[in-house]
Amino acid sequence: PSSSFSPPPAAMENATGAANGCGWNFIILVSRQGKIRMANFFSRYTESEKRRIVREITTEILPRPAKMCNILERGEFKFVYRRYASLYFVVGVPPGLNELLVLEQIHLFVEALDGYFNSVCELDLVFFLHKSLSILFEMFIGGMLCESNKREVLKSIVEAEELVEEQAKSGDDVKSQLDDGLSFQEQFQLGRKPGKRGGTGLR
Repeated sequence: PSSSFSPPPAAMENATGAANGCGWNFIILVSRQGKIRMANFFSRYTESEKRRIVREITTEILPRPAKMCNILERGEFKFVYRRYASLYFVVGVPPGLNELLVLEQIHLFVEALDGYFNSVCELDLVFFLHKSLSILFEMFIGGMLCESNKREVLKSIVEAEELVEEQAKSGDDVKSQLDDGLSFQEQFQLGRKPGKRGGTGLR
């Protein structure tokens, strides 16, 4: 599955690195077979432009021998990519951006993924795409690298997950309190899934 997300509007207003020529325009993760595993566009592109970019990646980057340059000029932007096992991490950047810096940023992102998934693989991106995007957005805002410390990135992700778990647990407790005292028929009429009744009951 492929997906394309955009940062919140506030983030786009406060950090428009791609638009100013000092950040990523987009990042696309694609397998050797041409399957898009993750895609996020930090700059505005029409759907036809996005399809053209993906087509150029699959037709011009994937067949390139490993010893060839990892940079491909494309006029208004250039591709900078690195291959890790079966995945290509392809980033589109403005022509004036330092390619070596971009390659290092890609590697930082991969290290963060490795730290979270304990050696990331293609299946991790397939089944946990939302986690990969969370890491991406924790590191990059508007295409600009805002957090390069892997430990801080992973710490923020874990804290967010713990908060979600606490809220989910709290929601379950409230639901059980609301269900208590209602018959199964009353719960059903309210659109709830009948749960176990409170109390110890008879033994």
